Amino acid sequence: MQNLSTTETAFNREIGVFGGVSIIGGIMIGSGIFYLGSYVLERTGMSLGLALLAWIVGGVITLLAGLCYAELGVSMPRAGGSTVYLTEAYHPAVGFLRGFTDWIIGGPGSIAAIAIALPTAMRSFWDISDMQVKVIATVLIVLLTIYNLFGIKQGAFLQNISMVAKLIPILIILFAALFLGKEQPNLSLTPPGQTSQSFFSLIPMIAFATVASLWAYEGWTNLNSMTEEMKNPQKNLPKAIIIGIGGITVLYTLFNYAIYKVLPYDVIVQHIENGNLYLGTEAAISVLGKWGGIIVSLGMILAMFGGLNGLIIAQPRMYYAMALEGHFFPSFARLHPKYKVPTAAMLAQMILSIILVFARNLDQLTSLVVFTAMLYNLLTILAVWVMRKRYPNLDRPYKVAGYPWTVLLTAILFIGLLVNTFTEDIENAVLGMVVQVIGLAVYLYFDRQLKRKKV
Repeated sequence: MQNLSTTETAFNREIGVFGGVSIIGGIMIGSGIFYLGSYVLERTGMSLGLALLAWIVGGVITLLAGLCYAELGVSMPRAGGSTVYLTEAYHPAVGFLRGFTDWIIGGPGSIAAIAIALPTAMRSFWDISDMQVKVIATVLIVLLTIYNLFGIKQGAFLQNISMVAKLIPILIILFAALFLGKEQPNLSLTPPGQTSQSFFSLIPMIAFATVASLWAYEGWTNLNSMTEEMKNPQKNLPKAIIIGIGGITVLYTLFNYAIYKVLPYDVIVQHIENGNLYLGTEAAISVLGKWGGIIVSLGMILAMFGGLNGLIIAQPRMYYAMALEGHFFPSFARLHPKYKVPTAAMLAQMILSIILVFARNLDQLTSLVVFTAMLYNLLTILAVWVMRKRYPNLDRPYKVAGYPWTVLLTAILFIGLLVNTFTEDIENAVLGMVVQVIGLAVYLYFDRQLKRKKV
């Protein structure tokens, strides 16, 4: 067995606890906080109580999974995150497929979705055509990629600044709505117009709504891909994951409750039926007037900008790890001699992101990204159990609390969400599986090349 717990690195270590929280929060807190509440409500039959429950369940699942990632990250503090863990726990092909799926869908898909959402959100103030949205999205992707080619220190600094800046307008809206809102929302767990049902009969609906909320939580795994660039990752990685995910769960739940405190129920229903999904914007305008619209626009821009920047930084580290292992393009394993970043991987990600900007719409992108992420998050969570059995003496500075029950519970929750997605969103589920088949063919090609070199 190789030295999995090595802390040697060719990267520059520039990220502390706050930097780690900024990367997690910067990626997770995007435009979704303003519009995903509409999707969650739709999937709960417009039940405010069930919608809030779905947000809480999504946060708890994410936090439990984050604790599993924290144990794996501190015991194998290497760039690449889950690609490394899946390779060691199962087989190099599994780690490769995780990275390949992220290369084709997860990373570029998330980047494209956020880049599209940013100019889309500005349509309330300017008349922007669909093509102009895509052009603006492309320009943002190109500029931020070029900026981050000049080193992690600059990228982390921008991430820290955008994290603080985005929280200010979001918190202004949140507290104004909580204290000035006059509505008394009905938080019953029974969908409107339906007779009282048992909680167990509502589980499929809650699961379907939770999947929608998970897009807002998506991105927390990216910090693990940057472990080699963290200062003292054995201590700082778990702290950043717990603070980041825990704090964001509270923020999302309170933010959606604040919307219900401001907007009357019939107004919420009307907005969603008319296709106006940005309930956060409407709540801000309702409670703060014209300034509310300005503040929420600023908040959305900063939130999406930070999320976009964080993804552009983090994702290529996974492709770097795949290439370093020998099963991907050799150029992806090379760091810039001065700036210590995987230049080729970042440029390839930029090209794929731009292709997806012009290939799919926002809703298609988010659904596809969430499904494939759930699949590999499940395998990574189970890797905690596999690694405990396979390498009992591996140094683990942090161990997930409540093991093995925490791992088992989290895995069961993810299995339930995957099964629910297969029944409710079969198109994206099948497309996600097709990508796995393509990825396996690519892996076998690189594997043959690698074996020939060793002969």
